[in-house]
Amino acid sequence: MRKIIAVGAMLMGLCVGAGAQPKEACATAGENNAWLGIETIRLWQGNAPQAKGSECVDIPTLTIVRPQPGHGTGSAVVVLPGGAYAHLAANLEGRQVADWFTSRGFTAFILQYRLSSNGYLLPVPLLDARRAVQLVRSRAADYKIDPNRIAVIGFSAGGHLAALAGVQPAPGDPAAEDPADRVPSRPNYLILGYPWIGAISSDTSHLSYCKEFNVMDRCEALRTAYSPDFFVNKDTPPTFWWHTFDDQTVPVEQGLRFYEALVKAGVPSEGHIFAHGQHGTGLGMGDPALDQWPALLETWLRKQGLIPAVMK
Repeated sequence: MRKIIAVGAMLMGLCVGAGAQPKEACATAGENNAWLGIETIRLWQGNAPQAKGSECVDIPTLTIVRPQPGHGTGSAVVVLPGGAYAHLAANLEGRQVADWFTSRGFTAFILQYRLSSNGYLLPVPLLDARRAVQLVRSRAADYKIDPNRIAVIGFSAGGHLAALAGVQPAPGDPAAEDPADRVPSRPNYLILGYPWIGAISSDTSHLSYCKEFNVMDRCEALRTAYSPDFFVNKDTPPTFWWHTFDDQTVPVEQGLRFYEALVKAGVPSEGHIFAHGQHGTGLGMGDPALDQWPALLETWLRKQGLIPAVMK
């Protein structure tokens, strides 16, 4: 994971002077590339809940990437990059993934959620993930999407967060003043790539959220509250999951726990375990085996009706 974080930081495209410390990049609402079909908006117009300041790291955003005009399918995807809740692999597990979906007619929304490395411990990232789905659903007409065809895809820590969003949704309050708060946050579909399901653990033989963020004294309470596999039930969204057998950062057993919970709950889901592959490969990064998982996903998406049999 640390290696992946370093790569993710490099991909941010920051120029750092001699002797300077790298600074995490973040999206800023209002900066857009409309001619590319891309714009960034804030999740909340005012301060986000539990905000610690007003810097860009305190302001969760959605970067919207649209499909070719006239080729949208009405499907949407919220993309949650990974990075151990310390960074965001915004290129590898964000923009590249969004582009893959938009080329298939989806409208994609890349979430810049608040990070625990900046003092935003769980459940704050979960608040951001829920809000992202609610905001997309509440503006479905504006984005020309079906509010019942919203998928959430997450990788590594983003996979943990996506799974949490699926099993711990906010119900929505029809009487709320904010239109986004009126609709439920439950995604209709989940897609999990090498998810860090067992992030909250006092076992430090593998990567541990509790150790990384110095909350070992609260680890058991956090594990009970934010382990996605504990909350799977019959209402959990249909899920596509993939992992590698020899992942040295997030053991495949973690993903299996979630998948087994789906099976026990009777949630129609699909899982793929590849024999070899390092953690954090995004869409495959040229690996002859892992490059195949997006094709498997596309078949699954077509079966769910999220991609039509004949594209425009």
